[in-house]
Amino acid sequence: MAYFDAASAAPLHPVARQALMASLDEGWADPARLYREGRRARMLLDAAREAAAEAVGCRADELVFTPSGTSAVHSGVAGALAGRRRAGHHLIVSAVEHSSVLHAAEVHRAGGGPVTEVAVERTGAVSPSAYAGALRPDTALACLQSANHEVGTVQPVAEVAGACRAAGVPLLVDAAQSLGWGPVEGDWSLLAASAHKWGGPAGVGLLVVRKGVRFAPQGPRDERESGRAPGFENLPAIVAAAASLRAVRAEAAGEEARLRELTERIRARVPGLVPDVEVVGDPERRLPGIVTFSCLYVDGETVLHELDRAGFSVSSGSSCTSSTLTPSHVLRAMGVLSEGNIRVSLPPGTPEEDVERFLTVLPEVVAGVREKLGAPVSAGDTAAGRSEDTVVVDALGRRCPIPVIELAKVIGDVPLGGTVRVLADDEAARLDIPAWCDMRNQQYLGEEPAPGGTAYSIRRLT
Repeated sequence: MAYFDAASAAPLHPVARQALMASLDEGWADPARLYREGRRARMLLDAAREAAAEAVGCRADELVFTPSGTSAVHSGVAGALAGRRRAGHHLIVSAVEHSSVLHAAEVHRAGGGPVTEVAVERTGAVSPSAYAGALRPDTALACLQSANHEVGTVQPVAEVAGACRAAGVPLLVDAAQSLGWGPVEGDWSLLAASAHKWGGPAGVGLLVVRKGVRFAPQGPRDERESGRAPGFENLPAIVAAAASLRAVRAEAAGEEARLRELTERIRARVPGLVPDVEVVGDPERRLPGIVTFSCLYVDGETVLHELDRAGFSVSSGSSCTSSTLTPSHVLRAMGVLSEGNIRVSLPPGTPEEDVERFLTVLPEVVAGVREKLGAPVSAGDTAAGRSEDTVVVDALGRRCPIPVIELAKVIGDVPLGGTVRVLADDEAARLDIPAWCDMRNQQYLGEEPAPGGTAYSIRRLT
C-alpha cells in the first residue's frame, strides 16, 4: 500500500517511536511530585516543552500541551474571547478554517456573539485587505490557519497578523498542517497545533499564548499546564511529540524540495492523463506534500474504494464520501468542483515510484467509474443533434455525480443559445453545476426553488 493521506495523520516518525518507548520506562510518574521519579518526569516534561517552544519560536512558559489539536483550538478561542470580553465579542474566521475552529465559532454565535466569516479567493487564500476590512472596534479575536488542510494553500498570515496587531486584535493561528515544515511567520498572538500531523503520536496538541495577550481559561481548572489543559499529562506521548517535531524539522529542507517536485508532477500530469479534471489550490503558495484535484462524472467514494483496491490510500472532500452528503466547506468556499475530489498528501519519505504508479493507475480507475455511471466519454459525445430550445433534466433523488452526468448528456440536445433546466435535490449540485459550466464554457444562469428541490438553468454557448 502507498499511504497518501498524511494531511489527516502522518505515519509515526521513527524518532517518535524511540522516544515514546524510552519515556514509557522513565516518564510514568507524576511530574508534580517531589520524589525521585516525579523529578525525573518533570525534567522530561520541561525538556519537551523547551524543544517544542524552540520549534514554534516562542518562550517555553508561553506553551502548554493539550490532549489534542482540537482541544488546543477550542481552549484558545474560548480563552481569548473571554479574556477580551471588555473589548467586545466579535470573532473573525476564514471560510476555509478547520472544522475545529468553525465549531468553536458556532458555539460563540449560538451564545449571541457576532461572527464574521471572511471569504476566500478561488485558490483558497484570503485577502489581507478583506481581513483588515472585517476588523471592528468590538473585535475580540481573529483566527486564520497557516495552511489549508484540504488543498494545501498557504495563507498570508504575516500580513493578516500585521493588520490585526495595528488594530490591537490578537490573531490565533491554526498551524497544524504547517508546523512540521517550519515556524509560522508574523506577529501572531496565539497558536495551536497537533502532533499527529507531523509524525508524532495522536493525543498531543499544543497551545501557545504570547505574553501580554489577555487570556482567561474556561471551564474547571487545576494546577497543571498553567490551568489551560487540566488533567494528568500524557508524558510519554508529549516527549515523543517534541522529539519528532525536532526530527522532522531537521529533515524538512531536503524533504520539502523532493515532495514539492512529486506533487508538482501530479499537478502537471493529471489533467493530461484524465479528461475533465480541475486541479485546485494555489499552484505556488502551497504546502509541499498536498495536491488536490476533482474529476467530473465520477462518484468520489467509489474512486476512493477503487484506488484503495489498487493500493493507494487517499482522501476526498466530495459530498458522497461524507455522512452529511454536503461538499467540503473548503471546496464550497472556493467555488471549485467538488465532484470526484481526490486529495493526495504525501508523507516524508514517499518513494518516487509510488507516485509514478499512482499516475499509471489513476486514469484506469476514473475511466472505469465513469463507464459504470454511464458518463459521456468526451465533450463531443454530448452533441446529440436535436434542436429543442429547452431540455429539462429530472435528477431529483439522485446523488452526486448523476445530476452533472445527465446535464452533460443532454447539453447537445439544445441549439446554441438554448437552455437546459436541471432539477436536483442534492446539495452538491449547487456547487458542481456552476463548476461544470465554467470548465465546459457554458453559461450558468442561476437557480430557483422548484417542487422537491432546486432548478438550475444553463445556456449552451459551445
